[in-house]
Amino acid sequence: MAFGITRKQLEEWKRKIDEGQIAFITHFWYDERFPREKTVTKVGCKDLDKLAEWGKKYGLKREWIHRRKDGYSHFDLIGDLEKKVLEKEGIDPGAVLFRKLSTTEKEK
Repeated sequence: MAFGITRKQLEEWKRKIDEGQIAFITHFWYDERFPREKTVTKVGCKDLDKLAEWGKKYGLKREWIHRRKDGYSHFDLIGDLEKKVLEKEGIDPGAVLFRKLSTTEKEK
C-alpha cells in the first residue's frame, strides 16, 4: 500500500518517464512481506533498454523491472539498496520525504 504522495508528484514522475528520462519517486509504503521497510523508491523510464542499463550500475537485473502495460515500468528499490542508490544519485531520501510531507500538508 502506497501513501504520502501527491497527484502532482506522481504526474511529474510520469511526465519524466514519458520524456525518456530516468525518473525517481519515493513514497511511504507498507507491505507485510517487508514489515521493517517504510519507503519504496520507484525508478522508471519508458526506454526499457536505458532503464536496464542504468540498473546495471547497481546490480539490478533487467528481469527485475516491473513491466507495466500503462508504460510506467520501473524498478522498485527498498531497504539498504534504496538508500545506496539514492545517495549515489545525489538524492537525499530524508529531504524527499520531508518535502512530500510538507507538500501534502499544504495541499490539504
